[in-house]
Amino acid sequence: MILIAGPCVIESKELLFRVAEKLAKYHEDPAVDFYFKASFDKANRTSLESFRGPGMEEGLRLLEEVRQNFGFSLLTDIHDYTQAKPVGEVVDVLQIPAFLCRQTDLLVEAAKTSCVVNVKKGQFLNPADMRYSVKKILETRGVKEEGYAAAKKAGVWLTERGTTFGYGNLVVDMRALGIMREFAPVIFDATHSVQMPGAAGGSSGGKREFVAPLARAAAAVGVDGFFFETHVNPCEALCDGPNMLDLEQLDATLQSLRAIEVALQGC
Repeated sequence: MILIAGPCVIESKELLFRVAEKLAKYHEDPAVDFYFKASFDKANRTSLESFRGPGMEEGLRLLEEVRQNFGFSLLTDIHDYTQAKPVGEVVDVLQIPAFLCRQTDLLVEAAKTSCVVNVKKGQFLNPADMRYSVKKILETRGVKEEGYAAAKKAGVWLTERGTTFGYGNLVVDMRALGIMREFAPVIFDATHSVQMPGAAGGSSGGKREFVAPLARAAAAVGVDGFFFETHVNPCEALCDGPNMLDLEQLDATLQSLRAIEVALQGC
């Protein structure tokens, strides 16, 4: 199981290390391919007043400290093509935000690094059209073949995080997981899938009580991994608190996902 977990944004060194300490057991688990996630900048916040993070220079320094102390593989997102090279020298996975999943320059520059590129499916996009984002990366990396095996070998992932459903709401179409898995490994982003964009009056709301049920459904459909944003106290988080899990909820959810994996192996 690929597991991507960590706080939404780097709020402080203290918070970053507190979460990292709690997640270290997953890094040590041989059944888990663990990636620690935190953003140095949330450039797509709803309001100009929203907290964005420490910025690239300080954020990368803190992420490198996390690696040195815990040995984690790292994932963070980039919002501009000029960030791909310097960020790619620090982290293992470059994440392309959902709103930017079709930005050719961003995809191409990310593909020029040695990092895995994780492209989040746009909330507005037909899942079948994500094959073209994958193809941009594969062609940049000199890969002529297409399909799941080619993308896996070339280090390209896709992440499902829900589709716009009316105003301030997202819905997860589980068919999208199977559709996208035809041409790339698929990660299910369980916490962003319960986000309610702009529903909290200048910030996004969310329904964290649906994180575990949706994750279990995705496990039953079949995915390559899961993405969970987590925090020591989501109610005090400076970004995406309403849809984040606390660390105890994350543990319980992962136990249920493993049970589903075991059950499916017997089918």
